[in-house]
Amino acid sequence: MNSMWKAALLAGAAWSAVTSVASAQEKAPAGDNSVSVEQVVVTARRREENLKDVPVAVSAYSSAKLEQQGGTDITVLQQTTPNITVQTARGSNSTLISYIRGVGQQDPLWGYEPGVGLYVDDVYIYRPQGAVLDIFDIDHIEVLRGPQGTLYGRNTIGGAIKYVTRRLGDESGGKIRATYGSYNERDLLVQAQTPIDGTGLSVGATYALYKHDGYGKNLTTGADQYNKDVQAYRLSAEYKPTDTLFFRLAYDHVADDSNPRHGHRETLPTTGNYPILGVYDTQAGLGDKNHVMTKGVSLTGQWDATNHLTFKSITANRRGHTQTMIDFDGTPLPTLDVPATYDDRSFSQELQAVYSDEIVQGVFGLYYMNSQASGEFDTIAGNLGVSIADGGKVSTQSFAAFFDFSANLTDKFKVSLGGRATRDAKHANVFRFFYLGATPSPYQGGAQRPILQTRTNYSAATTFEKFTPRISASYELTPDLTGYVSFSEGFKSGGWDMRGDAFITPQTVNGYKPEVVKTYEAGLKGFALDRRVSFSSAVFLSKYTDQQVTTQVVVPSGIASSVDNAGSSTLYGAEFEASAKLSHSLSGNVSVGYIHAKYDTFNRFVPAGAPNPVNPSQTLATGQIVNVADLYGFQNTPKFTGNVSLTWRGDLAGGTLAITPMVSYRDKYQQFEQPLPALDQKAFTLVDLTAVWTAPGGKYKFVLTGKNLTDERYRTGGYNFGAPTYNNSVIGFYGPPRTVTGTVEVAF
Repeated sequence: MNSMWKAALLAGAAWSAVTSVASAQEKAPAGDNSVSVEQVVVTARRREENLKDVPVAVSAYSSAKLEQQGGTDITVLQQTTPNITVQTARGSNSTLISYIRGVGQQDPLWGYEPGVGLYVDDVYIYRPQGAVLDIFDIDHIEVLRGPQGTLYGRNTIGGAIKYVTRRLGDESGGKIRATYGSYNERDLLVQAQTPIDGTGLSVGATYALYKHDGYGKNLTTGADQYNKDVQAYRLSAEYKPTDTLFFRLAYDHVADDSNPRHGHRETLPTTGNYPILGVYDTQAGLGDKNHVMTKGVSLTGQWDATNHLTFKSITANRRGHTQTMIDFDGTPLPTLDVPATYDDRSFSQELQAVYSDEIVQGVFGLYYMNSQASGEFDTIAGNLGVSIADGGKVSTQSFAAFFDFSANLTDKFKVSLGGRATRDAKHANVFRFFYLGATPSPYQGGAQRPILQTRTNYSAATTFEKFTPRISASYELTPDLTGYVSFSEGFKSGGWDMRGDAFITPQTVNGYKPEVVKTYEAGLKGFALDRRVSFSSAVFLSKYTDQQVTTQVVVPSGIASSVDNAGSSTLYGAEFEASAKLSHSLSGNVSVGYIHAKYDTFNRFVPAGAPNPVNPSQTLATGQIVNVADLYGFQNTPKFTGNVSLTWRGDLAGGTLAITPMVSYRDKYQQFEQPLPALDQKAFTLVDLTAVWTAPGGKYKFVLTGKNLTDERYRTGGYNFGAPTYNNSVIGFYGPPRTVTGTVEVAF
């Protein structure tokens, strides 16, 4: 528990620093209330509430705050929010990997469910491909930590990220925003909206273009590595025929044609004279074709039936397609090349009834989703002379009914009770075929030829049912201070291993069960020093059972992959966030996160004749299951995270200048459950700086942004195929280097 005390001391030091500076600046003119932090309104419980009154660990970021922090896409949340990881997946530019409080999903393959839910205007983003959302056309982003199974449903056992877009309103306007910077970055944003007089109808459109050259080169093909080429647009229409009726129709489309990110070799190969290059360079020979497309349409309707009762409908249809290439060996040789194709589609319908009066507030809802995720990828294993084709499809129909209600038992004491009953009906087709020849299979455009060996070919169906409750109690200690305790539960749906090799692991056809997280939490939120400081703090304890873990084992006949409910874990930690208005011209933000995540059981089958992993001097006479929990750790879960920023505002040239330096820290962490020094990331610190000059009335804006100013090199992912069969291929993927950009914005 020494680390827990250290976390408490760090949070206390952060609190002391914020409050002491604010206290030193406390002498504002009498009657001047401008030196105070603003009230933050969130919709974490599907209804508008002040952040102080919500018994959930929530971080909220307005579009203005994200601009101050130099945020360009949602991965900036990793720098500013305690105990989360939000980054691009290995080998991609726009596929999302997210963890909150140690819970998430690293493998973006179709059929595997995420552990953190992503929502755009309350529409669930079903797959991680294309989910690294660029920040444009938004109102705010909320990060909900801890299981959100009651209100947000399946696959939110770690938490949820809510991306809330901007409402059009009833005024004409728009803006043009252009950016140029390092690595020939050139971004363009065009946004316009207008009401149609006398109709109650408003229409709007936003177009965004994001481009930059590569941070490195593919020395084999000459193509850029780590470049960006993304186009996105959003069309929306809002209709308000009466004061009590509102409809919103929105369509979004994103196309990512950036080159695939082939990894950096961390080790020398066993075959070929291929040196270790710069971290952004590669000698991959597979090719540079990559295309990710996501699109969706949603219709939201809201009817304020009475002053106390509102009905809401959210209907959505989304589709996605990905075609990409991953060169796992990073050499011109076809040692371990993986061309891949993914497709997904989903339809969802949600109905809500929201009630609020002086005593009771809450929501009741029904939810339905029909989705399909499918794909195929080849594993071209040159040293084995084969191409392995893996593919299949998973279809899901999910039904749920949920409620969450709060009751004011006294003026100060409130209790909340919620629950969600979910039924997932799933059907899967899974195949794995071996083809002779180290060239693409017929599924990836290769020559037609007979199947050498069928390793997996089955269909299966099952149903998962789960009730996830939530209960909390909060007490208003003072008008500016609220404490709460809560219990919540969430589950991530089960399924089948899309890479499963039934020839080696016949049990793969049985699939794996859902995993469950139960969290106990206590928090304190409010304001201090005459509302110069707002803060949120929480401590939590989570019990994680039936964890779904993907492991890959190199065997003579191929790569054996298995997804198992490996065991159970205990996680506990603490979080602290504060914003302070230090003076008329100076404000600050600080956050600290601590988490202790440890496996209680991690069951692994060890064959006869192999050494016992727990006691290597012992050779097992028979195959048996061994608990290797003490040898494994949580992936993408640094023990400590922290962030501090200051914003100074002053008058300059008739306008307003705001300068924000920001420093973020992440402790060391593992890329996989099993430690691997060649890939595991050491602790690192990022330093950013943003300066924004705004003309009177906000018509013109000039922004200078510097990211990673110390040019830190840090890994965001990797792969480990370190056997001679795969040419000792251990490859890593890295975060962006130092960049500086300038932006001009004109509003009209």
